[in-house]
Amino acid sequence: MRIQLRRLTPVENSGLVKEFVTNADGRLDGGAALKGEDFVVGTYEWLFFVGDYFARKNTKVTGVLFLDEIPLRFGIDDPEEHYHVPLLVSPW
Repeated sequence: MRIQLRRLTPVENSGLVKEFVTNADGRLDGGAALKGEDFVVGTYEWLFFVGDYFARKNTKVTGVLFLDEIPLRFGIDDPEEHYHVPLLVSPW
């Protein structure tokens, strides 16, 4: 699944951090998304492109997609800690 990670605050460092594609297990190859100088205190948002993911897998859905693009906003207050953002999705 294609996902984007954006930093929302601090404003002077806001914007797209990186775009990723999850592996077959739904995880990021290479470990944590935020590392080194990118891993700073602030507010972030994941954007999960779920509709595209199910379309590429030829999942049959009719009408309006139940899930399409899912934003998930979270905060980091201690870059020394370990953070995990789980998301489980279904086309229905």
